[in-house]
Amino acid sequence: MIIDGLPGGGAEKVVLTLAKGLIERGHRVSLFSLRAVCEYPIPAGLHYQVIQDRCRSPWRKLTELNRRAALLDRAIATTEEEAGSFDLVVSHLHKTDRIVSRCPCLQPEKTWYCLHGVFSASYLAHRKGFSLWLKKTKTRKVYQNRNVLAVSEYVLEDLKQTFQVQPAREAVIFNPFDVDAILSQSMKPCKMAGQDYLIHVGRFHQTKRHDRLLRAYAKSGLTAPLVLIGQGSPEATATLKGLAKELGIVDRVFFEGFTSNPYPWIRNAKQLIVSSDSEGFGNVLVEALICHTPVVSTRCPGGPTSIMTGDLARGLAGMDEDSLAATMRDVWQHPTAVEELDLKAYSIEAICQQYIDLINES
Repeated sequence: MIIDGLPGGGAEKVVLTLAKGLIERGHRVSLFSLRAVCEYPIPAGLHYQVIQDRCRSPWRKLTELNRRAALLDRAIATTEEEAGSFDLVVSHLHKTDRIVSRCPCLQPEKTWYCLHGVFSASYLAHRKGFSLWLKKTKTRKVYQNRNVLAVSEYVLEDLKQTFQVQPAREAVIFNPFDVDAILSQSMKPCKMAGQDYLIHVGRFHQTKRHDRLLRAYAKSGLTAPLVLIGQGSPEATATLKGLAKELGIVDRVFFEGFTSNPYPWIRNAKQLIVSSDSEGFGNVLVEALICHTPVVSTRCPGGPTSIMTGDLARGLAGMDEDSLAATMRDVWQHPTAVEELDLKAYSIEAICQQYIDLINES
């Protein structure tokens, strides 16, 4: 596994969950991180190596990708000399993919590029003209004729259609969830246990649309507190706190910061909300369902519509704050059924086997 650092994000948690699951099933796993940042515990038995770029030259940006690819190449070659060749290499996140695609030591047939988000929403939304063309061209170069793995069907089709990419091989594998571990961690103390509250879990990033969330909450008429689990830049945090004050809800919105174990907060909440413009998969939706917490989400591009089927579809809202507010209110008053859901398709056992099948099919 290769990733551009381990800050407190969903893709990073997925990589560590997957690594832990594979190790527990008898496989040797190495994780190469391209930055020293790490806000999650490293699973026991994982070979974890940070590959730090220490270049400080004035022109370092011009040579960054090739330079970091060479560092990664050397680290992988050294590991293979010591412990044997890798059967499968999975690159996670676009910055990582750009570097991995320049590594000559990696065998193309064994290397997969895992897409965790909707690329058109993440990288093209505010581009026009030459900038738009250049980003599409650079992205196509990274993935064309490569093995591409996506966390949802929408994510894969978005890459193929929007960027005119034709993968050498393609697969859709959902994100893995260690159901027993999530339930066990959810039983730990929560200072708001016993109170009615709503919760949102996610970093303060423009795509997550916390502004839409706060405006919808203000319009919903719900008086129970809204808890925000996540972090962002000081500027983003200040902006959201300012908006909460402007909307007259500052005394009911609790900024609790990042925690590596959000599950007690999720389990004790009466409702979890996703307000994003796009979600590659929507990890927190499955995590909430495992914890038997009703969910509400914008009907955004990505995974939510494939997760929220049957009665759960009542929790899908339009992309505007009025629709989100009405859906929050409806699910609060008439909670969706979350007790008897079959979530085996997201289990760590099922997902690990699909990754092993990538080796067997190559």
